[in-house]
Amino acid sequence: MAAKFIRESLYGRLLTLVLVHWKVFLVSVVSTMAVAATEPALPALFKILLDDSFIQQDQAMIRLLPAAMVVLFVVRGLAGYISAYSTAWVSTRVVTDLREAMFSRLMAVPMAFFDANPSGVLLSRFTYDVNRLHKAATTAWVTLVRDSLATVGLLGWMFWLNWRLTLAALVIVPIAGTVLRLASKRLRRLNRGSQEQMGELNQIIREGLGAQREIRTFGAEGYEVARFGQPANRVRRMENKLVGTSAANVGLIQLLVSVSLAVLIYIAILQAGSSGLTPGGFVSFFGAMGMLFSPIKRLTRVNDDIQRGLAAAESVFFVIDQQSEQDPPGALPLSRARGEIRLEGVGFRYPGQAEPALSDIHLEIPAGCTVALVGASGSGKSTLASLIPLFLRPQSGRILLDGQDITALSLKDLRRQIALVSQQVILFDDTVAANIAYGQTEGLDPERLARAAQMAHATEFVDQLPQGMDTRVGENGAQLSGGQRQRLAIARALLKDAPVLIMDEATSSLDTRSEQHIQAAIEAAARSRTCVVIAHRLSTIQRADQILVLDRGRIVERGTHAELLARNGHYAALHRAQAPSPGHAIP
Repeated sequence: MAAKFIRESLYGRLLTLVLVHWKVFLVSVVSTMAVAATEPALPALFKILLDDSFIQQDQAMIRLLPAAMVVLFVVRGLAGYISAYSTAWVSTRVVTDLREAMFSRLMAVPMAFFDANPSGVLLSRFTYDVNRLHKAATTAWVTLVRDSLATVGLLGWMFWLNWRLTLAALVIVPIAGTVLRLASKRLRRLNRGSQEQMGELNQIIREGLGAQREIRTFGAEGYEVARFGQPANRVRRMENKLVGTSAANVGLIQLLVSVSLAVLIYIAILQAGSSGLTPGGFVSFFGAMGMLFSPIKRLTRVNDDIQRGLAAAESVFFVIDQQSEQDPPGALPLSRARGEIRLEGVGFRYPGQAEPALSDIHLEIPAGCTVALVGASGSGKSTLASLIPLFLRPQSGRILLDGQDITALSLKDLRRQIALVSQQVILFDDTVAANIAYGQTEGLDPERLARAAQMAHATEFVDQLPQGMDTRVGENGAQLSGGQRQRLAIARALLKDAPVLIMDEATSSLDTRSEQHIQAAIEAAARSRTCVVIAHRLSTIQRADQILVLDRGRIVERGTHAELLARNGHYAALHRAQAPSPGHAIP
């Protein structure tokens, strides 16, 4: 019962999406019904043609029938065109609506959702699953209407001609229904498995395309080809099973129909003298019965599309039904913060991890001060930085911004106070100017844009590009070097002019000369901002107001550069390990 309810509710949601465009869909249904109405008209014309024209030589009918045939096929062709076009319009509109709904929801779900769902699987839902779903939403439904009406019309004509023979023909219906029900269960199961395998395949493709340098450097081409081949073959085998099940289903039903047709022809011949069928009626009856093959064949196949669509609907609606990030009840607005940050007993543990990423973190950062986070990889630095904009939510303790618990603030207002430069720079396939001004293109002052680029030491290479600020940077800045990409990301953060600046290894891809210039720019920008800097290069944070050393999710040391060196503890050991050259310039 639960499975049946789920199927019905899924299909109900699909039809709801279709009915949003009910006017065009109504045109599709009406034109489809017109096509269906022409089906029994054809065998009826055959009866008149044989009985009235050939046998009785009715001159009026001889003149009328050719014109009637032309009119019938004009109406049929016009209605078929309108039906096909309007159905396709609704179908593509539903696909677009679903893609927009999924993308909109993905822009609002918590960051943890992306950690749990690989991007390749999500991409498969946009490309593969939605295309399967739209047939169930529109094409299959229209097919049901057209072919059901055509079947009823043809059967009605057959009943009118000879009800005994027609009743004998209907013996096949319960047998075909049983076959259809058994096939439906298998098709639904196979379609769900096919979607899962396609998601895995898309993930491998995405990783292979995005890691070409690593693959070629480590000679892993053969390994990647083999890794691709396994899910590719699983998809192939699953599709073969789908085709096999569908073909067996259709073939078996067609066999039942053909056997029934043969038996009925035999009975009709035996009853030729007493059945009352005229020659035209005989041809018309079996012509109508032969015409039943096409709609019955389509009706048996439409179940495949519905089962594929319902399996795809589960996948698509899984994304759409995800809970968006929500502001707390009575969320507090915040126009512009001073930038005072305080952490009180903050703790966080990733799902499935035995040890906490952060434990009992206490920290106070006065407005306008710079705090640097250092420590070994996995010590909790990036986790701490992710908690401030609530990409992750503290599981214990609280974080305050200007004395307000950040979980009580509007998320949009909170994140408006924060600019971020991460180690893994993300650029968009757009112009240099659009990447620097990302998220704030309306009413942007070009002078501010140029000043941000200059402060980030990006002007020297931007001016050398073919179209300057209007040059497209390629996918994730593929046309630029690593240092150039990072400087654009820094310019983006400086242009935002937020009171809180988070920099996660923001100078890791820069040469020494560029690093010196950018550090000077960051120091100037930091005079009016609260800065949280994650650094592996200790040379870049020696002038920080406070340095925190993290180890296994805890703060083990805190102080200035000079104070920490004097203690000869964790920080001093990190400093000695890096062994900076004596002549290295400190910004």
